[in-house]
Amino acid sequence: MEAWLPSLITATPQEGYELAIKLSRMAVKYTQPSAEVRAQLRPVYEKDADSLTAVSQVVAINFQTVAAANNYWK
Repeated sequence: MEAWLPSLITATPQEGYELAIKLSRMAVKYTQPSAEVRAQLRPVYEKDADSLTAVSQVVAINFQTVAAANNYWK
């Protein structure tokens, strides 16, 4: 797979949050490389509150990582 993550450093917390989302999405892509399978699974989880909560937790954990890498934008 091509290199897509040159750094965890971002200019702003907003950019950091967007990077956290990208990290989360890329984890799914690495875990399930088939776009067709991901498309088939989406209707299953997009209406499941527990799945959506789990997604939010993963993004939050990734945001913690990015924020720490950026010294919390101090």
